[in-house]
Amino acid sequence: MKPRRQGREARENRHVKPATEIAVRARDEEELMQIVAAQAVPFILVLDCIQDPHNLGAILRTADGAGVHAVVAPKDKAVGITETVRRISVGAADNVPFVQVTNLARTMGRLQEKGLWFVGTSDRAEKSIYELDLKGPLAIVLGAEEKGMRRLTEENCDFLASIPMAGKIECLNVSVSAGVCLFEAVRQRSAR
Repeated sequence: MKPRRQGREARENRHVKPATEIAVRARDEEELMQIVAAQAVPFILVLDCIQDPHNLGAILRTADGAGVHAVVAPKDKAVGITETVRRISVGAADNVPFVQVTNLARTMGRLQEKGLWFVGTSDRAEKSIYELDLKGPLAIVLGAEEKGMRRLTEENCDFLASIPMAGKIECLNVSVSAGVCLFEAVRQRSAR
């Protein structure tokens, strides 16, 4: 086995355009409202302070596959779109609208006024993600690595849901949780 080279770059990925070809910018709250208004049944993902660029990249890739209309995150205490995020997302960072907002709780309130229901993931939830109706205008909320959702974010959720765990480990990685929740919503929405 060859020894690993220190400090080497990530391998080239045929799905990702070089940084010189495309510049991905975060969108703002007003652009988010326009995106939501353009959808008959909006499907949004809210990320509360995700800090690992690998997690964000994987989440964006999953969000793209699930048909999420936008991914929302706070400007502070959260990773934005970086070259690492773009590379890990395999091009999804270039396709899924990524919105960074100053006040996540306020943005959630505005989206609720537009008719979206918020389902947050929490270990304290009394129902599993499989017991909730995820078919209408929806925002799924995931919390930060290790800490989960902040108190105010959790309080602004309409419902809390858990992911049933059969093993000894208490929780999944946030990017895996995103996949479980988003594709449960996809399953329910496609059965309509």
